[in-house]
Amino acid sequence: MRRKLIQIICAILYNCNFTGFADGTIYQGDLKGVCVPGLNCYSCPGAIGSCPLGSLQTALVSSKYKFPYYVLGMLLLFGVLLGRVVCGYLCPFGLIQELLYKIPSKKLKKNRVTKILSYVKYIVLVVFVVVIPLTLAVPGFCKYICPAGTLEGGVPLVSMDERLQALLGGLFSWKMLVLILVIGTAIFIFRGFCRFICPLGAFYGLFHKVSLVGMKVDESKCNHCNACVAHCKMDVKRVGDAECIQCGECKGVCNRCAISFGKK
Repeated sequence: MRRKLIQIICAILYNCNFTGFADGTIYQGDLKGVCVPGLNCYSCPGAIGSCPLGSLQTALVSSKYKFPYYVLGMLLLFGVLLGRVVCGYLCPFGLIQELLYKIPSKKLKKNRVTKILSYVKYIVLVVFVVVIPLTLAVPGFCKYICPAGTLEGGVPLVSMDERLQALLGGLFSWKMLVLILVIGTAIFIFRGFCRFICPLGAFYGLFHKVSLVGMKVDESKCNHCNACVAHCKMDVKRVGDAECIQCGECKGVCNRCAISFGKK
């Protein structure tokens, strides 16, 4: 319950420009120069900060003119301090997926195929976040994939601006299809976007061994029963690995009280 409350508070704080939702405008104040930790679209009418992925791609597009020290520095700071704690606690789109998963339906349990698919997000990170912006000068992930951007920015702005509606084309239709697929699968696959596609989660996962806070296991208490891994809905191999979103649900099934959250 505490984690859900933190997720809701973060979603509100990220998008507290409430007048933007009323008049369909994008906040352009000084705070927009600051990256928030989680995935939250710059173009959302309520957004007061910048998405780290969007900022990174924009910086890479213009990297031939200047190196993106600030954006990379912020991402490295979030990674070293928090790692995938960001995914479990501070990402609004993760919250949306978890709420959708609560809709009654048959659920797809993790299996060998989902574990293989969990590596796709690293390909997305390299190709769409790094290679395409550097080679084609296009923010590949934001332009062609990001469902959070479509949901938070595209849909509200288009619904309130007739001029934008007249400009809609194939690209927007493609982005809407991606959004519908992500939302639809979230009902019966736990955080499928986070597990298989999200490059921000892939980036933060690289820091699972060095991040300062997160889930940890007291090896002196652990009997290696593997109940924690079996209970987890993510494709983890062990508590705290690159696929772990540090949500802490594994603590409740550990009969040895070997799992805790805190400074590693």
